[in-house]
Amino acid sequence: MSGSNVTSAGLDERRRRALYRAWHRGIREMDLIMGRFADAEIAAMREDDLAAFERLIEVPDRDLYLWLTGEAETPPNYDTPVFRRLKSFHTHDAPIHS
Repeated sequence: MSGSNVTSAGLDERRRRALYRAWHRGIREMDLIMGRFADAEIAAMREDDLAAFERLIEVPDRDLYLWLTGEAETPPNYDTPVFRRLKSFHTHDAPIHS
């Protein structure tokens, strides 16, 4: 799999950058988690949600992965509605690698 399955045409520069960064995190597992969520959500995100997503993009892969899997407690300043949507986006009945 090479990455995003959606086109960035029609997205503003900020959303194109966030989409790219979501798919180019550093470890493939986080590319799939963040990238697929961005594919589905980025175009419709409100400005405040986009800002929260951009903050999540800045979090190191290992920390964010541990928060998403529940292996570590999510700091309150990152436990936003966008984080909770990201966490619930990938479920065990719909694997991220399919």
